[in-house]
Amino acid sequence: MKISRKISAVVAIAATTAVLMAGCTSRNDESDSGDAAGGDDLTIAFVPKLQGIPYFEAMNTGGQKAADELGFTWLYQGPTTADAAAQADIVRSYIQQGVDVLFVAPNDPDSLAPLLQEAQDAGIHVATTDTDAPDSVREVFVNQASGEGIGETLVDTLMEAMGGSGKYAIVSCGETAANLNSWIEVMREHTAEAYPDSEIVDVVYAGEDQATATSMATDLMNAHPDLTGLVGVCTSSAPGVAQAVTDAGRIGQVFTVGLGTPKSMVPYLESGASSGSILWDVEALGYLTGWAGVQLAEDAGFEATNKVSDALPAVEYDEDSKVLLLGPPMVFTAENAAEYDY
Repeated sequence: MKISRKISAVVAIAATTAVLMAGCTSRNDESDSGDAAGGDDLTIAFVPKLQGIPYFEAMNTGGQKAADELGFTWLYQGPTTADAAAQADIVRSYIQQGVDVLFVAPNDPDSLAPLLQEAQDAGIHVATTDTDAPDSVREVFVNQASGEGIGETLVDTLMEAMGGSGKYAIVSCGETAANLNSWIEVMREHTAEAYPDSEIVDVVYAGEDQATATSMATDLMNAHPDLTGLVGVCTSSAPGVAQAVTDAGRIGQVFTVGLGTPKSMVPYLESGASSGSILWDVEALGYLTGWAGVQLAEDAGFEATNKVSDALPAVEYDEDSKVLLLGPPMVFTAENAAEYDY
């Protein structure tokens, strides 16, 4: 694939030096192949909500794989806590470096929107992945799965364990995370429509911290003695709620599901503390993000159905919403979760 030269070698070298000096930033090794040597021609940066957790590290692995195969430089850096201001500082740094394409999974979509405008004004292609900022100038949102698919699958999996009725609570992460809030809204609607004998009693927010999620889940069980379900709506709260049930000795009495990475959920799935982990192929989401960045840089656009790779032969794109959809969610169980290494 031919990559257009947008920034000069001097700027690319300066950007690379700055990234290497920032100890927590990763990039693909340009010496791995002839294609990767073209990395100075195109630089795609990804700023996750939080760096260092398995979920976003798996996305980084997928993005680096795309860089190796398609021939571009992949930059990855996020805040060490799920902090919107810290994330904004990293976005500003990439704008100053003059990257070609900038992807962000925003902690606070509204506060990030002006920065995305600033990046676009500087000639940078801007997009979101994993989490959207729909009221911004982003050119595409690389979406892991539809909100309806995620929310309904969470509820259906939990209700199967709970026998279709009972009270449950939700432990989310960031209170302003657009994707998490959209899934919770779907859960409310689907619960009311499909399971009239069930009820959501509370929604709490633990940030991106597993220990806090465990503490909050424990408090919820104490506040609602008749609680029979807990949902962790992010990859730190999913193991968090399962740990709370384990600590309380209530496996088989309070059922949990959540959006957890397979590796983190294996012990809980095997013990019965979790009845199912709903997610998607996170490395594939990172790969799709890198591929989409190349399409933006080349002004190639997106087809209604896109062959991204042999592993992603039919990725759908909705032109009206500018959403590139990875596919339906997956349900990880004790039988299949151990097959994944993230």
